Amino acid sequence: MSRAVDYNCYAHEEAERVSLYMQVEGMRCASCAWKIEQSLEAHPGVEARVNFSTQRLRISWPKAGTADQNANQFAEEINALGFHVAPFDAASQVQQARAEERDVLACLAIAGFASCAIMLFVDPLWFLSVHEVEGATRDLMHWMMSLIALPTTIWCGRPFFASAWRAVRHGRTNMDVPISLAVIMTNAMSLYETMTHGLYVYFDASVMLLFFLLIGRYLDLKARGKAREAAEGLLAMLEGTATIIDNGDTRSVRIRDLKPGQRLLVAAGEKIAADGMVVQGQSDIDTQLVTGETLPRSAGPGDKLYAGMINQSAPLYIDISAAADDSLLSEIVSLMEKAEQSQSPYVRIADRVAQLYAPVVHGLALMTFVGWMAFGYLQGAMIWEDALLKAMAVLIITCPCAMGLAVPVVHVLASSRLFREGILLKSGMGLEALARVDTVVFDKTGTLTEGLPLWVNPEALDPDSRLIAAAMARHSQHPLSVAVARGAHEADKGGMVVTDHPGKGLKAVIGKELVWMGKASWLGIPSADDAQMDLWFQRGQSPAVRLIFADTLRSDAALVIAGLHQRGLRVCMLSGDREPVARGVAQALDIAWVRAELSPVDKVAALAAMNAEGRHVLMIGDGLNDAAALAQALVSMSPSSAVDITQNAAHLVYRGEGLKPVLTAYDTARATARLVRQNIFLSVAYNVVAVPVAILGYATPLVAALAMSASSLVVVLNALRLNKRMP
Repeated sequence: MSRAVDYNCYAHEEAERVSLYMQVEGMRCASCAWKIEQSLEAHPGVEARVNFSTQRLRISWPKAGTADQNANQFAEEINALGFHVAPFDAASQVQQARAEERDVLACLAIAGFASCAIMLFVDPLWFLSVHEVEGATRDLMHWMMSLIALPTTIWCGRPFFASAWRAVRHGRTNMDVPISLAVIMTNAMSLYETMTHGLYVYFDASVMLLFFLLIGRYLDLKARGKAREAAEGLLAMLEGTATIIDNGDTRSVRIRDLKPGQRLLVAAGEKIAADGMVVQGQSDIDTQLVTGETLPRSAGPGDKLYAGMINQSAPLYIDISAAADDSLLSEIVSLMEKAEQSQSPYVRIADRVAQLYAPVVHGLALMTFVGWMAFGYLQGAMIWEDALLKAMAVLIITCPCAMGLAVPVVHVLASSRLFREGILLKSGMGLEALARVDTVVFDKTGTLTEGLPLWVNPEALDPDSRLIAAAMARHSQHPLSVAVARGAHEADKGGMVVTDHPGKGLKAVIGKELVWMGKASWLGIPSADDAQMDLWFQRGQSPAVRLIFADTLRSDAALVIAGLHQRGLRVCMLSGDREPVARGVAQALDIAWVRAELSPVDKVAALAAMNAEGRHVLMIGDGLNDAAALAQALVSMSPSSAVDITQNAAHLVYRGEGLKPVLTAYDTARATARLVRQNIFLSVAYNVVAVPVAILGYATPLVAALAMSASSLVVVLNALRLNKRMP
């Protein structure tokens, strides 16, 4: 139980405040998150933010708070609301989420099978007259239906019954309460009628109702599971151990236990575990986390490095300036969660629906029951069973299944279509947002370009020098060296001793001849003024030769950018690369708006500024440095070649070497949005017509279940038109 946990041990003290992350279980709709936030923020100075997608709660309160402002008191308060809290643990959360998905899927399968089985006994009652099926035969049919329906209802209704009971027990209500009432009362009435040889038996209605509701619940769980992966992927980078220098000795500590002032030893090939300043060593650093550049940058004493970067060449000694929880990587996680929480209007809509749906439905059902009891009394033939059945019909017929399916069914079909086109849709909300896009923002390296340097002037070297250059290049993992080695197909040069000078270049000794290949400054050559990537090759006393490299554009990049312009979209580019390089790519692709030399935080700020202008932004990127920006945008896409964390942050992931999937996804989203609007209109029209019919007593629970199912079928058939709309 959570009461046995001392949550104060998990609290993190900052300058003037204390913060704590908790894992919340039992939230079924956005109003649950809203209730938790409202309850906690009633305390002076307390800030609470619940991420409904990740089920993660962050509480922050002043250090000099009142006596009731401590972690344990907050945990007890959340428990009193009917939820369960635990110390946040990404691994256990994933396990629990997967277990819940498996449980709901099993319930869905059982409810579907039971719906088919129960129809074997319902068909004779539907299509034969009362005189043809009566007495013991009818009772047998009813008992057989009960043997199927009651265990199915008890088992498959657990997700709804448990949620409804927790809400009612703590004085709350949610969407599961009227659903649970309708299912339980329908089964109770049907069992009573079966035992008394009556006619009011509607076991089939309750089972079919559960089947349709479980479909919506499973789709919701899958969507929330995908949303959790992005932040969890980044948080995983803060796990593991690092090596520190302590009184001249080395020892391993957990990354989360690193503190400012400690000296970190980072071996070649290791991940930098915390933000800090280099105090000793010279090495090449993979800076994709910060800049997104393909080329590593040289780092030496006095250079600032960030958690998540990769040390490529030689050992470095770094004085830590920020612990893991305060590092740039941790800041990216916070930015992602903040963006996810604030970007969607659907959270606020869900709040309103959750607050209005249950009381309105209960009120209509109670009004129906009381009205028909009064009408029967005035007629001198008051039948409480008939009044109760009409009230249950209202509870069933108002079930928002059609409304619930209006969006998911179209998204399922759209997802299947996009998958055939090589596009993985990870979030139905992303497809909705994509249809409203008016601005498309591209990252440069690896998105508009191939992301792999290509040696464009191998003819600058004679065959023998080219052979030497390739042989030297195989001794380095620098991207430009890899490009030289990849571009030369000759055999290795024998009798060569190669020395790697991290951050500078390569030096080879061939007999008595010296050969250098590296940076211009290392060879004492003035750097070129253009924006081209280069290495310099010098053999003995011969003049140095410039080797030029280029990151080539995607084959269809120009056509796709032109297609976006034709659709009336504004196209922009954000890059961590150098200004001249970024400008050159933008000019080649006819992109007028471009910003270069941006950090991940700068990219998020640029996206936030666009949002403030009222822009609806689609962000397309592939690097780790793009993860937070992808989360800040209204909707995001990433190529399948991107790092896992970036793919997790994106709403859509596309396969292939080209950018055509961007146009395909946008066109599909626009067609999908039209069908979604039509489905919502149809589902609203259904309720406008069906609810009065049920209140007036023209719909039995069975008719109500059929009407509810029919409304769902109508929106599904309309959604199938998506395949005809798209070429």
